[in-house]
Amino acid sequence: MSAVRPLEELSPLPAKADWLDKILRGDCVAALERLPEKSVDVIFADPPYNLQLEGALHRPDQSLVDAVDDEWDQFESFAAYDAFTRAWLLAARRVLKPNGTIWVIGSYHNIFRVGAIMQDLGFWILNDIVWRKTNPMPNFRGRRFQNAHETMIWASRDRNAKGYTFNYEAMKAANDDLQMRSDWLFPICTGKERLKHEDGSKVHPTQKPEALLARVLLSSTKPGDVVLDPFFGSGTTGAVAKRLGRHYVGIERDRDYIEAARARIAAVEPLDEAVLAPMATKREEPRVAFSSLLDSGLVRPGMQLFDSKKRWAAHVRADGTLAVGPETGSIHRLGARVQGLEACNGWTFWHFEEEGALKPIDELRRVARLAMGRVEA
Repeated sequence: MSAVRPLEELSPLPAKADWLDKILRGDCVAALERLPEKSVDVIFADPPYNLQLEGALHRPDQSLVDAVDDEWDQFESFAAYDAFTRAWLLAARRVLKPNGTIWVIGSYHNIFRVGAIMQDLGFWILNDIVWRKTNPMPNFRGRRFQNAHETMIWASRDRNAKGYTFNYEAMKAANDDLQMRSDWLFPICTGKERLKHEDGSKVHPTQKPEALLARVLLSSTKPGDVVLDPFFGSGTTGAVAKRLGRHYVGIERDRDYIEAARARIAAVEPLDEAVLAPMATKREEPRVAFSSLLDSGLVRPGMQLFDSKKRWAAHVRADGTLAVGPETGSIHRLGARVQGLEACNGWTFWHFEEEGALKPIDELRRVARLAMGRVEA
């Protein structure tokens, strides 16, 4: 990965190669304003939470809790935080493609304010995703419920946005063929994944787990898409994007975070293209007409087709229709007619006989699709 250059050296940005798969150093709003309009597919934003901490937090044994007390998370008032939020969201919306989407993660300290501002600016909320932590930090003072989750808002650029990416079938398949729910269970970032300094302290206090980012990108992007993270931090978004065959653009102002992110991303090996190929869905498969089976020789004129119980036998006609006695029609219409129904899926109703076994003609349709080179075997 090439060295990070000061943001000023990147202005203007005449070619995508000047900012793609790079970390831009500087203020997020200023950097966003230098990126081309409508140039990114997805934004993942992990902005300051404005935690409003009041003094140091100690465990029952009086040891100090490693809380987020960095300057970048401190705002003098809610009004100041709202102004900051509105500024970066406006700049982010400008660079988002019309069919792009944005993810914003936060806690109860800020996510409701962020969501309201997003709606005011025209974003259209698609989901709120609850990240439920398997190993959350305890509530040491014992005056509130344990904070065991964070919330992600997923939104399109506007209410009328069409064609945004949602890999529904892949998410369903990964969830044992059940619809993927909006509550996700992941541990917080620990172990070898957590970046640490030589003294054992955390490089970044709010590093997100790669598994969380992987689901975000696998659900809402395709290989080759451009993913923007305006609060890049330790580079989780870039590391996951690179591994999954997506491009990234990171914006970060802290030099230490940038150096840690650069080293982290440089060590990532992208997965093979065959592994990353999107799951084919029924909508994306090429249309195969029954007549195509005749053209390819998979079905011949005069060939007999049957229902699964051999109650009806149909003959294939040269023009691609079927005949049962004097009745003729398409595979769908004739299938419905012999059953006395309004409609029928002829691909699953009609069967051909092979080696004494009946198989649905839908298997022949799949063979035809394979021949088109559009579906993997």
